[in-house]
Amino acid sequence: MRILLVEDSESLCEVLTAVLEKEKFEVACVHDGEDGLAYGLTGVYDCIVLDVMMPKKNGFEVLKELRKAKVTTPIIMLTALSQELNKVQGLDMGADDYLAKPFSTPELLARIRALLRRRGGEFSADNSLSFGNATLDIAAYTLMSGDKSVKLSNKECEILRYLFENPKRVVDKDSLINKVWGLDNDFESNSLEVFISFVRKKIAFVGADFTIQSIRGVGYELQMKEDK
Repeated sequence: MRILLVEDSESLCEVLTAVLEKEKFEVACVHDGEDGLAYGLTGVYDCIVLDVMMPKKNGFEVLKELRKAKVTTPIIMLTALSQELNKVQGLDMGADDYLAKPFSTPELLARIRALLRRRGGEFSADNSLSFGNATLDIAAYTLMSGDKSVKLSNKECEILRYLFENPKRVVDKDSLINKVWGLDNDFESNSLEVFISFVRKKIAFVGADFTIQSIRGVGYELQMKEDK
């Protein structure tokens, strides 16, 4: 899971990054609104934690521009402004949650997990996702169905995770590559089909009731076998 922290306090960013990485999240942290907007527009993050009071662009401006650009990434607003008016403004502009400073890190983690559960798939506190009759254990890199299980490589697990999180839509190749290999990658899209082939074989091995369907010229979609 990738988290984007947009927070002008470098010390707070360091603390939150340490907490989130301990929970197995990948974290990117930027310190002003312009960078926050640029990173957020990539669409590769699973959740954005967005401060309100920042240089260059405030959090409300960043939020407005992200939603205008059709970025649907869940966003938690962080601010010392705890007045109800600011909370209402953020939620009306498209924020998914609002947390006033000071806050406890367990509460932030709980809110992030709650947003991830609502976003897609069935995400649980034990780092697992479900689709059809299979469960993906993200922490153990394991795919399970019934009494069968199979180990996945890191990249295979990330591919399945992204597909499990987007169970009702076609995932385009570029988005999948950026999500799994990062933005600054030199990975060739032709090589993606090799990884997809490996993942399909492991899905079949555990007896899952779905497969990964290639959508010509676009990308991939999870499909139940009876829907093929």
